[in-house]
Amino acid sequence: MSFTESNTVEAYLYDLLSGPARPVAVNVIQEPESHYGRAHKGLGWRRIASADFPRQTQEVLVEEWVREALIRLNPEIAAQPDRADEVLYKLRAIILSVRSDGLIRANEEMTAWLRGERSMPFGQNNEHVPVRLIEFDNLDQNQYVVTQQFVYRAGSAERRADLVLLVNGFPLVLIEAKTPTRSAVSWVDGAVQVHDDYEKYVPELFVCNVFSVATEGKEYHYGSLGLPVKDWGPWNLDADGGDPQRHPLHGLKLAAESMLRPHVVLDILSSFTLFATDKKQRRIKIICRYQQYEAANKIVERVLAGYPKKGLIWHFQGSGKSLLMVFAAQKLRLHPGLKNPTVLIVVDRIDLDTQITGTFTGADIPNLEKAETRDKLQQLLAQDVRKIIITTIFKFGEARWCIERAQQHHRPGG
Repeated sequence: MSFTESNTVEAYLYDLLSGPARPVAVNVIQEPESHYGRAHKGLGWRRIASADFPRQTQEVLVEEWVREALIRLNPEIAAQPDRADEVLYKLRAIILSVRSDGLIRANEEMTAWLRGERSMPFGQNNEHVPVRLIEFDNLDQNQYVVTQQFVYRAGSAERRADLVLLVNGFPLVLIEAKTPTRSAVSWVDGAVQVHDDYEKYVPELFVCNVFSVATEGKEYHYGSLGLPVKDWGPWNLDADGGDPQRHPLHGLKLAAESMLRPHVVLDILSSFTLFATDKKQRRIKIICRYQQYEAANKIVERVLAGYPKKGLIWHFQGSGKSLLMVFAAQKLRLHPGLKNPTVLIVVDRIDLDTQITGTFTGADIPNLEKAETRDKLQQLLAQDVRKIIITTIFKFGEARWCIERAQQHHRPGG
């Protein structure tokens, strides 16, 4: 038997994500498996053949699953199930807009819907209420599916993705797997296929996309929409990479186990995805690198625990310190357990102050204040302004009292 993409890396990932397929014994009555919740096998994804999906190849969403999730997650829609069709109409319109508005704009709007940031007049007296497409607090209320050879057709263009991860009927992650047996083929070929071919000719397939992955088994790289292939990065580098005794797919296994679990995919969607305007006034999508994901979550964990109250994150030039601050500040601000805290970012250089402020502003981060004077810093802290405040350490020279005042406000019962 010759080795191909589908029977090597693709099959290995399929088994890793969903657990190996088991033959069904004849004349044995199987217990019906729940349609949603994380699976107990593999990394938590349920294996369903794409041929068994209730969808046509020209449809991006698995609308039957989307409708079930809308009814399951929204009491207002459960009371009147026809309202699910109104939401589906909105979602289809976003997908159709990709050809006129561009992929990044369509993905930005769909991301807002997926995060629960859009509302519909389904409340009493037509009051607008948020619509939940995905449950981020109780993850086992979602449906997690992985499938092979997911076909999508847009007009005369038809493409077949090796592996796709879907949550509640939304294709969130696309994986291209190449064969590891040909030295001339690498993960780059998969990334180029996604970036130069799929995103261009079937952009509708990526309107819901969080990120894409390319691998030939030896290296694992991922990227967001529109990201040049040269900037696709690894995830969770294997410090034991030079061990000759390790399994040939060991690095791929570690990366997939770290990044492709359902809770990590949804965490990246909800807290580690930004849409920003670059220097050429183009809209771009940014998702975290693995070190930003790890560090920001460690910061949030320590704040929630209340101890230890300090820590050190070592970074090198170009590692994304500014974006780490954005991700951490946003997650702290939006965490329900922290009740809208004030986040104070203090830098020790004026040029760094300008750089970080520019990063936050470019990413359209709300509730941002720049304390350019000591008086302004004193005023913001004395008033207990619940925003993200950026300032330099020099502003504290004559403002010791404002630190003590801020600490009093943030003590339990203060």
